[in-house]
Amino acid sequence: MEQVFKYIIGLGAAVMMPVIFTILGVSIGIKFSKALKSGLLVGVGFVGLSVITGLLTSSLGPALGKMVEIYGLELGIFDMGWPSAAAVAYNTSVGAFIIPVCLGVNLLMLLTKTTQTVNIDLWNYWHFAFIGAIVYFASGSILWGFFAAIICYIITLVMADLTAHSFQKFYDKMEGISIPQPFCQSFVPFAVVINKALDKIPGFDKLTIDSEGLKKKFGLLGEPLFLGIVIGCGIGALACSSWAEVVDGIPAILGLGIKMGAVMELIPRITSLFIEGLKPISDATRELIAKKYKSKTELHIGMSPALVIGHPTTLVVSLLLIPVTIFLAVVLPGNKFLPLASLAGMFYLFPMILPITKGNVLKSFIIGLVVLVVGLYFVTGLAGYFTLAANDVYAATGDPTVRIPEGFNGGALDFASSLFCWGIFQLTYNIKIVGPAILVVLTMGMMWFNRRRIKKQTT
Repeated sequence: MEQVFKYIIGLGAAVMMPVIFTILGVSIGIKFSKALKSGLLVGVGFVGLSVITGLLTSSLGPALGKMVEIYGLELGIFDMGWPSAAAVAYNTSVGAFIIPVCLGVNLLMLLTKTTQTVNIDLWNYWHFAFIGAIVYFASGSILWGFFAAIICYIITLVMADLTAHSFQKFYDKMEGISIPQPFCQSFVPFAVVINKALDKIPGFDKLTIDSEGLKKKFGLLGEPLFLGIVIGCGIGALACSSWAEVVDGIPAILGLGIKMGAVMELIPRITSLFIEGLKPISDATRELIAKKYKSKTELHIGMSPALVIGHPTTLVVSLLLIPVTIFLAVVLPGNKFLPLASLAGMFYLFPMILPITKGNVLKSFIIGLVVLVVGLYFVTGLAGYFTLAANDVYAATGDPTVRIPEGFNGGALDFASSLFCWGIFQLTYNIKIVGPAILVVLTMGMMWFNRRRIKKQTT
């Protein structure tokens, strides 16, 4: 079974999405050709996004590495990045069975009307495997590992339902879509609390600037393209030993600036393919439900937050937070984690924050800053347990991508920096008996609340 699901995950979203969407589309009454085209567009979108984020990583990674070397910024926890963290999670005993177990839980929740989300975002199931893996290696019990993974999955599905309407209302053409990714959903409590606190500050409402307002107020200076070039050049300047340094025949500073600008400009164009591919599926799903059920029954297709990371506010705020996060990682007392490889995942902080802040750039920046400060300490606290899992996987597989350099612990911003990961780990492992009981009560309470909400909606 491990080999079967490893093979499916290894194919990637670009290959499997056309298959999944074609089957799903035909099942809900769409013509085969139209369903296939929808799947192909989503698959091409994932290919394009992979190419662009690869450009970001390959351009930004070496520059940040040079900064670390020049200024002696090295800390005690090695940033493995999310691909390595996912490889560790899937290659544990929990990860080998996480997909069938979670799909079974999803089906059971649909039958009991405790969720409305069908989570087909299989490639992000590694988050659930991750929390299960570190609990398993910390406690030595695979049962506690699966307990943590399932608790995280249920909470995430309920959160996906509760945030679906605000998500669909904020982002254009996302009807029928929800985001069942725990990394994104874990920031919702932070966003709600901080957003309300900021609203109580006298005069703060006058600072309301969204991405369009930023463009109007600052013109070219407010464009993600221009900000990408400026910040890219700034990082390039800090990473170069001299202004005249050349890489591949191009001035290093200007070259990094142009590449960062390209990333900021191309991501929204690539993510538009997702919307074009999803629209026929979401439209047909709504029509089918309206035809079969005269009540207000709703069904959400759970998809990756990659669909909406091209929003201008996400791009601007993520870009501004990259240098700020590096600075904070160095100066914060007690932090041992310096995010480098993980910075490419900065865009994924904001898909569920923006519907709460209504795209306000300043509010989103403040929330992102708080989340990252807390997240750095979460990663630091969990690094030892993640290292146990990574070392075990490396010993069993010999996979060089999961090898942690000697003298370091391992960590990754995504998913170890999230409230869900840290909270579930602490309650499951560090607070015996009482902690798991609290998680069971909380999870059952959320399911009961969601079931009541769904039943009211359908009457």
